[in-house]
Amino acid sequence: MRRDLTDHAAESALDWQGAWIVIPAFGEAATIRAVAEASLARCPNVVVVDDGSRDGTRDRLEGLPLVLLAHDANRGKAASLRTAFAYVLARGGECAITLDGDGQHDPADLPRLLAAFRRHPGRVVIGARLHDRAAFPPSRWIGNRIACFWISWAAGHAIADSQTGLRVYPEAVMTMATDGSVRSSRFTFESEILIEAAAHAYPTIAVPVRGLYPKGNRPSHYRGVVDTARIVAMVAARLLRRALYLPGLWRSLRAPPEQAGEQRR
Repeated sequence: MRRDLTDHAAESALDWQGAWIVIPAFGEAATIRAVAEASLARCPNVVVVDDGSRDGTRDRLEGLPLVLLAHDANRGKAASLRTAFAYVLARGGECAITLDGDGQHDPADLPRLLAAFRRHPGRVVIGARLHDRAAFPPSRWIGNRIACFWISWAAGHAIADSQTGLRVYPEAVMTMATDGSVRSSRFTFESEILIEAAAHAYPTIAVPVRGLYPKGNRPSHYRGVVDTARIVAMVAARLLRRALYLPGLWRSLRAPPEQAGEQRR
């Protein structure tokens, strides 16, 4: 009980000014309202980007005091994030906290990520789940670990969870996403943005969070073979342009940085 009261007090004192919560959504009618309501309970600035859903996702948000942006057709997660980042940047946003609309991220973790960003504004903060191996389907845990190795190498530092969508992006990194510095589309974008951010001295820092895979959730939009191949091709191209970047490999083998003082949940 004491821990709950401490957490609540810390959350109440947290400065949300300049922070926006960004929720990309495609076919999330079953979960999007609960995710949006829980986000609004913590921050008044919430943007949902409906990426051409045909299941009534937009209708489920009716009456909520949030910003709803919409694509007429499905353009992929990268396009949704770019649309939201452009909106946030145009309004002077300091950072964007992203989470998926399918219920796999707990909005209760958002204050912890923002608190980490306030202490480390020069970092991309990620909600890292890989310590929670029991919560992962085995194939996804293994695939994520493999992706972490290659993306960490290209980024030049150890990344605790390269595939998490639960992140805090500083203003400068949002700008990289929208000015053409990061060209990848769909799921490859979230890997390349970490590499590009690190190249401009915005490495990641991790806040451990629980892995959530609710039963009955819709199938993942991630296409295992196709999307993994695209990520591998992107990483390989970036490594080849840097003559394999062997110093980055050496640095990436160190333990990933975790937010000092954070408790794994």
